Amino acid sequence: QVPYLEARLLAPGEESFYEQPVVSGTRESMWQHGIRALKHGLQMGGHGLPLMGAGDWNDGMNLVGLGGRGESVWLGFFLYDVLQRYGELADIRQDAATAALCREESARLKQNLNDHAWDGEWYLRGYFDSGETLGSHVNAECQIDAIAQSWSVLSGAGTPERTASAMQSVDKYLVDRDAGLIKLLTPPFDGNGPNPGYIRGYLPGVRENGGQYTHGAIWAVMAFARQGNTERAWQLMSMINPVNHSLTPEAVSRYKAEPYVISADIYSVDPHSGRGGWSWYTGSAGWTYRLITESLLGITRHGDAISIHSKLPQDWPEITVTYQQGSSRYLITVRRSTGEYCVTLDGTPLAGDKIPLNDDGVEHRVEVELGE
Repeated sequence: QVPYLEARLLAPGEESFYEQPVVSGTRESMWQHGIRALKHGLQMGGHGLPLMGAGDWNDGMNLVGLGGRGESVWLGFFLYDVLQRYGELADIRQDAATAALCREESARLKQNLNDHAWDGEWYLRGYFDSGETLGSHVNAECQIDAIAQSWSVLSGAGTPERTASAMQSVDKYLVDRDAGLIKLLTPPFDGNGPNPGYIRGYLPGVRENGGQYTHGAIWAVMAFARQGNTERAWQLMSMINPVNHSLTPEAVSRYKAEPYVISADIYSVDPHSGRGGWSWYTGSAGWTYRLITESLLGITRHGDAISIHSKLPQDWPEITVTYQQGSSRYLITVRRSTGEYCVTLDGTPLAGDKIPLNDDGVEHRVEVELGE
């Protein structure tokens, strides 16, 4: 049982306020906290998509929905994913009402996303309060935004045909091979359309305004991996790897950031194209770690076990992984093979793909045959 924090609600059209919250007298389980958050998030606009308010993931788009009518397509995909996951937990907890709510709302949201957010080759980013589109080919600015496309794949709410087209569009319009970056959106905001918010205060090509915002770039690579486009995912991971922005004196003078940490953003417009900004950015570093370990190397933790379903490039016959579990070390070899997927632990075949983890001070050997 955990208390809430309590403060007044924002007034209509109010973006934020500064006030010391108080600890509420209401105490509920963490499960109920989550249910309240979900229900609050189920406020929809005219197209049946989540209201954007004063910004979603991209807080620089703080004026898109400040009037209470603007909608976020990205948030629709994200909310769909959350509803799916929470619904599964509700089934496990035998919370039939919450499970039914999650199923019904996610089904409705998926339908609305595909009915009202498809632009012909990719998904919209959202709708302004005025009803004007954000992230459409008819817009002068931000014709395509990466995170709506990536999350159409990562959430599973997009159709296979549409998500394939959406990610092809990301590759075509947002991957800048010369500068070695993946833009968040294009073209940048420059005063040629409705005002999305303070994102327009950045110069075109800087930070979220058309540069690489690495957090979003990682999601794009994850989406390529999720689609099974393994070679492209590894190519893009290599392309945005900061080490590869610093291999020559010319590259170092352009990148101007440390090659051994992640930068939040990389500029995409001359004379600063390829320059890194806001390095040591832990959020993007955390997502980079998950991209490499989970999406590409396929190592996933399941409580007291791990599973390994690596997506290896064609020229990698095998990899080795050292996994530390307390005082125990797991020496893991993963290799390409023909035949069936199989796992052995200390020479004994396992029945499934779960590798049990024990903190027993022993060195264990694991072999994973990926199969065809």
